[in-house]
Amino acid sequence: MSSLPGTTGRRRVYLMRHGHVDYFSTHMQKTGDMASPLLTRLGRDQADAAGVALSHVAFDVTISSGYPRSVETLDRVMAKNAHARPPHEHDHDIVELKNGRPANISSRRDIAAAMAFHFDAAGQPGATMMEGGEIFTDALARAERTFLRLLVRPDWHTALIVAHEGINRVVLSWMAGAGLNAVQAFDQDLACVNVLDFDLVPAESGQGTEIARRIIRAVNMTPYNYIKHGMNLTSLEFIFEPYEDRPNE
Repeated sequence: MSSLPGTTGRRRVYLMRHGHVDYFSTHMQKTGDMASPLLTRLGRDQADAAGVALSHVAFDVTISSGYPRSVETLDRVMAKNAHARPPHEHDHDIVELKNGRPANISSRRDIAAAMAFHFDAAGQPGATMMEGGEIFTDALARAERTFLRLLVRPDWHTALIVAHEGINRVVLSWMAGAGLNAVQAFDQDLACVNVLDFDLVPAESGQGTEIARRIIRAVNMTPYNYIKHGMNLTSLEFIFEPYEDRPNE
């Protein structure tokens, strides 16, 4: 089994959120397809900044959710990378949480507030991502499948995964050993980077390996503004703010 240099059985995952998209663009209003938007100019700048920050990291595996915004973010990050690029894989178990329909919504701020409330309640039995949305325990199960599939693969020690805010929150709460009870604590700014380590040991059954320890090395780093000066809104508040793209988009 490959391990991080200087360690025995340790592997690292750089877990990102995609860059900025405009959920209220003309295209979105026409199609209503929340999976489809591409990055805005701002989102491309954010992804490029993450690419520069990660340019020296040699990735053995690169995975996105397959949604256009995650694919584009990963492609822009890897375009800055100084090392040989592994194949870009898609894993649909890390797509964004499937939202229900929020009740009594009259503004973008109402949407952000409603989503925040449901993140706060994620650890409650049967909790869903808004009324009629995905059950949080189902999202946790599929996210865990992604990581367990990855960790049993041989011949890698450093991976890049580009996913989404909600599913990343679920992963981070799981990493912290809190089940779903810490989902509300892990904000995920646009194009942020989380660094997650896994210590693997031989399984008691004698077949393969198992996770002995999960280590959160870094959370919600934003290479375009590391100290987050002026970033006073949560990610939900910011993503639902009116957005006007730059000229010559």
